[in-house]
Amino acid sequence: MSELTVPKPRAVPWQKYLEKFFPYLLLLPVIIYYVVFWLRPVITLVIQSFTAMEGGFTLENYYMVLTDSAFGPALRNTAIIVLFSVSIEFLLALGLALLINRKFTGSGIFLFLAMIPMAIPAVAVGAIWITGLTAHGWMNSLLYYLGIISLDEKIYWLAAGQVALLAIIIIIDAWQVIPSVMIILLAGLQNIPAETEEAGYVFGGNYFYVLRKITVPLLRPTITTAIILRLISAIQIWLIIVMLLGFSRMPVLVERIVYYYDEVQNLYISAQMAAGYTIIVSFIVSLASIAFLFFSGAFKSDEAEAKL
Repeated sequence: MSELTVPKPRAVPWQKYLEKFFPYLLLLPVIIYYVVFWLRPVITLVIQSFTAMEGGFTLENYYMVLTDSAFGPALRNTAIIVLFSVSIEFLLALGLALLINRKFTGSGIFLFLAMIPMAIPAVAVGAIWITGLTAHGWMNSLLYYLGIISLDEKIYWLAAGQVALLAIIIIIDAWQVIPSVMIILLAGLQNIPAETEEAGYVFGGNYFYVLRKITVPLLRPTITTAIILRLISAIQIWLIIVMLLGFSRMPVLVERIVYYYDEVQNLYISAQMAAGYTIIVSFIVSLASIAFLFFSGAFKSDEAEAKL
């Protein structure tokens, strides 16, 4: 008796193409979203930054930005805030993450309390601190109840000089941002196998030796991610400064963009200045991120992995 063979169904040509391009069809809504709401505005802004007020190509907009009297102070203030904020916030966040990772009694409550500033919107943070830093605000009341100042003494926080105001901004920014950096570092610490650190103690290492030689190297990718994210957000700081001090008193780069787009939008050079500032800030953010990745050795590690 002969075997009954069932013929294989013939593949329809369009089904092959559908299977090949189906993943791209799934990504199509996301691609359309980015093209319409990200790529198109970016291209439009770049074109505008090279367009003269009368029309036509020009570099005059960038010349106006670079020669703007507020550009130098804005660049300097942004650099100071970035340098001190990122350094202080990283060190404090790493210390808190290491402390919470030890899982002491009450560490869960401590983590909850430490995360509260992260959950407060930026506008609310500004409102909290602007009411606290007035002459009759809660900061002076707190100092009075602690016995640091007398009832008749008042500290006029927002009347301070530029250096003191920069310190206040850095402290407020650190208070709000440290929890988010801490969470990233804590997640990285909890992914490190306990056996690796225990091996360091077994071979005679103390806590700081194990931290320097084992924990921090294993935490390096997480540290890179945390610092890059913090670096970008620190360059973009502006809202808390404007809420406390208004425009132009302590100029920073993104504050200048908002100033020209919103505060003096009817000025005949407002659109060109805002576009120029935006492109320059985007370039600085990209350059700072790439520079950090380069000096941290991220590119070298990628090359080494590629060779393997």
